[in-house]
Amino acid sequence: MQSTLFRISGILLLSLGLFGCATNGDPRDPLEPLNRGIYKFNDAVDTAVIKPVATTYKDALPSPVRTAIGNFFSNLDDLLVLLNDLLQFKLEQAASDFSRLAWNTSVGIVGLIDVATPMELPKHNEDFGQTLGYWGINDGPYLVLPFMGPSSIRDTVGLAFDAHYDPLWRHTPVDERNSAVALHAVDARSRLFEAEEVLDEAAIDRYVFLRDAYLQRRRGLVYDGNPPHEKYEDFDSPAPAAAKP
Repeated sequence: MQSTLFRISGILLLSLGLFGCATNGDPRDPLEPLNRGIYKFNDAVDTAVIKPVATTYKDALPSPVRTAIGNFFSNLDDLLVLLNDLLQFKLEQAASDFSRLAWNTSVGIVGLIDVATPMELPKHNEDFGQTLGYWGINDGPYLVLPFMGPSSIRDTVGLAFDAHYDPLWRHTPVDERNSAVALHAVDARSRLFEAEEVLDEAAIDRYVFLRDAYLQRRRGLVYDGNPPHEKYEDFDSPAPAAAKP
């Protein structure tokens, strides 16, 4: 766990150190040369290792089993969602997410079965990066993380916080934790095949497409789907800081 936090901190410090010497036409991505290099590394690792393993995983396991695995990890994530609900004072949503967690953990057999969604207790998406945005912290420069993909300076800090409280990363013994983390990564990758096909057809520059999609999605999440107008054409003016909805 500590080694993961140290790696994230090291990436953050390296990126900040290069911040002053990198240039780019898009002010959201001043680290583009570094980011493109990491993006190419991630793509090579994905092509050589992760995608073939995810393909085998998808072909070998029947859909109900994969659904149960995805539900289990989603249920663990609801603990972090609930924590960030409270940090953002979203008390009504926190009550809903607590109920969702309680029903899926008990009746849903530790989350293997999603009984909460049919009960109109929907899955929410909250993390500490969004919590920082809620309290007015800008996302800062776009940043591609090794093995993890698109992020930002703010979201990288949030990732370190969430990892510290994530029950998956806190699990012991370590070999069981590492196996669970690997399974989660492979399961998550197996769910991206359809989106990948759309990306291959639509994107001229995959790096730019993924960057813009990530930043737009994160902005929407911070503002709960209702972000203020942003003047993309005026690159000399900074994007408005995220504020409390």
